[in-house]
Amino acid sequence: MTRKPLHFGRYDYASYSAFTMYSICSLAIPLMIVTMGKDLGFPLDKGGMSYGGLLHAARSALIIVALLTCSLIAAKIGKRLSMGLCVLIFGTGITACAFTTSYWMLLSCLIFIGFGEGICEGLATPFIQDLHTDEPERYVNIGHAFWSVGIVGAVLFASGLLALGVSWRYILGGIGVLSIISSLFFLWKENPEKKYPESQEQPDLKLIWEQTLLILKQKSFWRCCGAMFFGAGAEFGLTFWSAAYIELTYKTSVFVAGLGTGAIAVGMFIGRTGYGYIAKPHNLRYINFFSGIATIPLTLLLVALKPGLLPVWATFTVLFILLLLCGIGIAPFWPTTQVYGVQKMPHCDSTLLYVYFSAMGVPGCGFFTWLMGYMGDKLGDLRATILVVPCSLLIFLAFTYYECWIRGDKKKC
Repeated sequence: MTRKPLHFGRYDYASYSAFTMYSICSLAIPLMIVTMGKDLGFPLDKGGMSYGGLLHAARSALIIVALLTCSLIAAKIGKRLSMGLCVLIFGTGITACAFTTSYWMLLSCLIFIGFGEGICEGLATPFIQDLHTDEPERYVNIGHAFWSVGIVGAVLFASGLLALGVSWRYILGGIGVLSIISSLFFLWKENPEKKYPESQEQPDLKLIWEQTLLILKQKSFWRCCGAMFFGAGAEFGLTFWSAAYIELTYKTSVFVAGLGTGAIAVGMFIGRTGYGYIAKPHNLRYINFFSGIATIPLTLLLVALKPGLLPVWATFTVLFILLLLCGIGIAPFWPTTQVYGVQKMPHCDSTLLYVYFSAMGVPGCGFFTWLMGYMGDKLGDLRATILVVPCSLLIFLAFTYYECWIRGDKKKC
């Protein structure tokens, strides 16, 4: 049967702008963390890696709080306004980061940003699904691909300007202004004929509680949560530390280090866009499982690669190719696991499922980001901490295999 051609409207582009700016705000700090660490008193090469990892771990705490409350916020004011306000919040927060004078001030700003990012994290996927209820798996994967667009933008905008000698403060201020402008795509007055398809129901705490209890009773929910935690940890841990890893291990410039993160981002964009075009309800488990299997040896090769092993040009060529392929490999974990879980439990509220899955993925991001930094301090080598990624992928594969093949209903997988 011929599939319908993809169709995009105003709110598709609005959601893509939100994903892009959310990504830029999330990755701007990691890309500049070596320079910021020197200015704010936590140099990474002198025992500050744990502090660097703690930045995202603390940010994750407020993301989780926002995730658990965003359904009530959306039910009260609607998903469109909620999305606009959350982009405005993290745009304002990243602007405030430009004025910080200490590590603890930066940490406070990031916690504030986390609340806005948490609402975006919880609502962006169901926001797109409500626009395309007939084929959500295609549009959700494409929407998540714009996370990777943001990473590339962060590399070109943040790393490039930093390498040219522009202060990180000006760069963060510019990112904040762009985010605030992006919020207008949601907040600008609607066309009466093309309104966002909001639910007309008022928030019902009793119904939300009943649906939550129903979700918590599903064994598939907990297995998908396990997959989300470890899959997200592998994805974000590698993305967060790649620039610092390249800059410190290969003694290169911040721009070249940023290009490494950009290679992951390009891979993730290729992967998520490609999976978005081929994804069907019956093949989601294959996409996740075989992508995970293929990524493990790639990350092990990253660990094996080291300065002096090959000529400089060959080392960086191999490094960037490996990071690109890793990006393709880790691309489907977050969106595909969410869509799979929603399709597996059609009797449960889809918006709540997306929120609770994200609420498990975000701690995975925070925990593995901190763990890799902690191991970097203990071992004195970020290259060795990359081993955390294949370890987390092995557990992700175990959850995926058990859920989809051992306990899964193959007709619904």
